[in-house]
Amino acid sequence: MRAVVQRVARAEVRVDGRTVGRCGLGLLVLVAAHRWDESEQARKMADRLWGLRIFSDADGRINVALKDLPDTGAPKVLAVSNFTVYGDTAKNRRPSFTESAPFEKGRELFDQLVEELRRLGCPVETGEFGAHMEVEAVCDGPVTVIVDVPPVPRAQKGNSLETATSERRQTDG
Repeated sequence: MRAVVQRVARAEVRVDGRTVGRCGLGLLVLVAAHRWDESEQARKMADRLWGLRIFSDADGRINVALKDLPDTGAPKVLAVSNFTVYGDTAKNRRPSFTESAPFEKGRELFDQLVEELRRLGCPVETGEFGAHMEVEAVCDGPVTVIVDVPPVPRAQKGNSLETATSERRQTDG
């Protein structure tokens, strides 16, 4: 999973002119699942976000984690699904999105991320998965970071083409 994370004073997301999610002081998280991601990546991403120390302490140093912000009752995270975060422009000017998870898998992993954040105690609101959204944010700082939780390579998961071919040969005789 990969997320573009912005520290915000406030943020809001709208679909068809209606507000579907918002947060106060906290994080705007534009997040995408990789095609090889599994539940473990969603869990790790939630843990990383909850402990991400990008808020200022009393001395003005970036040293305070999201989980340590005072509880105001307002959501601390606005999570917005955004498959384009995995856009690759290394070879062309037109981004390739082949590394992004397919729609249903992306939705499942996004939902798992949100549920894991809530399980950790993080008040979170979301955009609408798969919808065209308008995102408005008042960046604080600005502070923007990329948070990467790499997928397990297919060869390590035993799902490589070589492994699949080998397994097929064994079952075919």
